Amino acid sequence: MFNVTVLKMKDIKKYLLGMLATIIIIFIASKYIPTNSNMLSCLKQTIPTVTNIHQEYEQKAHEKDVLQGILKTQISSLQTMENVEENIDGNIEENIDESTKQVATNEKEVQTQNIEMAQTNLQTQVITNNPITEKYQTEYGKVKIKNETEYELTQDMLKPDITIENKNIVLFHTHSCESYTSSEKYSYTPTGTFRTTDLNYTVTRVGTELENQLKQYNYNVIHSASYHDYPAYNGSYTRSLETVENILKTTPSDIVIDVHRDAVGSRSDYAPIVKIGENDVAAQIMFVIGTNNGGLWHPNWNQNLKFAIKVQEKAEEMYPGLFKPIMLTKSRYNQHTAKCASIIEVGATGNTLDQCLTSMKYLAKVMDEVLK
Repeated sequence: MFNVTVLKMKDIKKYLLGMLATIIIIFIASKYIPTNSNMLSCLKQTIPTVTNIHQEYEQKAHEKDVLQGILKTQISSLQTMENVEENIDGNIEENIDESTKQVATNEKEVQTQNIEMAQTNLQTQVITNNPITEKYQTEYGKVKIKNETEYELTQDMLKPDITIENKNIVLFHTHSCESYTSSEKYSYTPTGTFRTTDLNYTVTRVGTELENQLKQYNYNVIHSASYHDYPAYNGSYTRSLETVENILKTTPSDIVIDVHRDAVGSRSDYAPIVKIGENDVAAQIMFVIGTNNGGLWHPNWNQNLKFAIKVQEKAEEMYPGLFKPIMLTKSRYNQHTAKCASIIEVGATGNTLDQCLTSMKYLAKVMDEVLK
């Protein structure tokens, strides 16, 4: 706030005219009337007074102009700031609106995206180039099993008489950076031998495809896209175990799947594929089931095996050749965490991501038939 003294011009004029008249009278009197020391003294006092009054007026007028200038400057600054704030607020609101619209548009596109679901009653043919001989010792119907453990598998142990109560589905990736052979559609820069930290080109993307497909059948899917093998490969299973255990604390589930890619010595010429229908070329899939034969506590490994057999049995009925023989191993692979836990290896290093994404369409259809 400013304290401003305002001088009225009319009052000043009246005062000056009065003083001027007084001076004239004194001048005339001094000329025709004998000089008097008192008169001169009065004149000496009056003239400076008038001068001081004029100077004071000019000073106050100047101060007034200065203050008015300051006020105008402050008001102009405030107006400018308000205009700037309005523009900034408007831009922010506009940007927020645009961002919101963009997010809403993206969400709408995702929601309305036409995910192609698998058809049935299609002819299936395995057409793998440079195949690796399939080794297996045990069969249950059309399901083949490569047993690398010391256990002797009986028909009772293989019978898929398993019930699945909790049908939440947990997907994760112990080796998140496992990737495939580049294709025209999915070309990437490797950060290792058939590995990349760009999860858009790895098994993590394959897991996302399986997630999306399963959701089309109205399953609740929890998919962790966390790195577990980067920046360090060693300790991957310890880190992925922590991820799974944390998920199960809030979302209990019978079905826990660790999605991998088969290494097979990192052969670029080995691409196990199956042709389904007229146009789809899908990478073959392989279950890897762990046991407690390696010494780690794993009381439900036989349940895991029954679940794998149940799924693969249905796959052999619907899309023969989609799966390679089940591999039963001595290692546990964190499969003690659930009743229906498993590793699925989707394709090998010679497969393309395109082929692996196609596989998930058919795997989701098979799983839906099993879980109905």
